[in-house]
Amino acid sequence: MHLFHYHLVTSKVREVEARYLGKLGFTLVARHGRIGEETTSFESGYGWEDLDRMGFKLRLSEIERGAVNVVVQPGQWELPRVDHLGFALDEEDFVATLARAEVRELRVQEHGGRRTFVSTNAGYRLELHPPRDWLDDLLAGSPELHLAELHLRADDPELKASTLGELLAAPYTHDSVMLGDTLVRFVPDGPQGRPQLHAELFV
Repeated sequence: MHLFHYHLVTSKVREVEARYLGKLGFTLVARHGRIGEETTSFESGYGWEDLDRMGFKLRLSEIERGAVNVVVQPGQWELPRVDHLGFALDEEDFVATLARAEVRELRVQEHGGRRTFVSTNAGYRLELHPPRDWLDDLLAGSPELHLAELHLRADDPELKASTLGELLAAPYTHDSVMLGDTLVRFVPDGPQGRPQLHAELFV
């Protein structure tokens, strides 16, 4: 099991993106959005001033380094909140996780046969992937950089940790879940609903 992806929602997209690109050494995969009614994407080489002149409206920005992929989406919160966490699972774990979701009567959504989302009813979703060639390529970047810890501020850390641990059959405590090589910790005094990004440790 690998936690390779998380999807952030914030009103400060450009500032959050700049932190990953400038301070953390991530690279821009693409900025996805539209110009008028036409859906389009721009890779690195186009600055925000260029995109503003073209009337580009951002839907999401995708950035990547090593075995970590982060998406930043415009939204209402100044401090980034996590919409979902993305996991690479082996075939057996993928099937078993979906079975546990079904037993718990959680909503499961298939997106074009490429992505499977599971609602946790705890304020965030999971994006689940069985083995894929493109995932193998991404995870091969782990020696360069991978996510060792992800700390999320939440209103009910115990609920959020137990939900994640039970759904993925991963060891957990009252506030933390060990997911492969990554520790996810929920810290108190956070917002209701989507947890707020608090800290990351990359190695």
